[in-house]
Amino acid sequence: MTSSYDLLKRAGLPLVLLCTLLFTGGCATAKPHATELPPILTQDELLRPYQKIGDIEVQRERYGSYEDLTQADYSWGYQALREEAAKIGADAVIYPEVKAEHQTYIVFPSSEMKAKGIAIKFH
Repeated sequence: MTSSYDLLKRAGLPLVLLCTLLFTGGCATAKPHATELPPILTQDELLRPYQKIGDIEVQRERYGSYEDLTQADYSWGYQALREEAAKIGADAVIYPEVKAEHQTYIVFPSSEMKAKGIAIKFH
């Protein structure tokens, strides 16, 4: 029995470290860097021929008064368009449009943020 106990004692620390590594690293994900996302381009910046991949639309509801909207709320729309364009393999987004629509549910004011754009791929 002492030999089994000694074996378990010697292998215990590496076994615990291995299990910890497997359990904590198994669900780790890597988020793409912001520099890898496709840019939002204006008409003046389109110098190469391109093909339209598709229309992108994202939306979210934001609770609070319409007057409480900040630049960060609008920045969310542009960032979400870039992230969706990256998912479908686009090189850029053109004609971005971000707007907020005011709504009220009984007594709770809210704003629905909507963003639209066109995903393109260069030839």
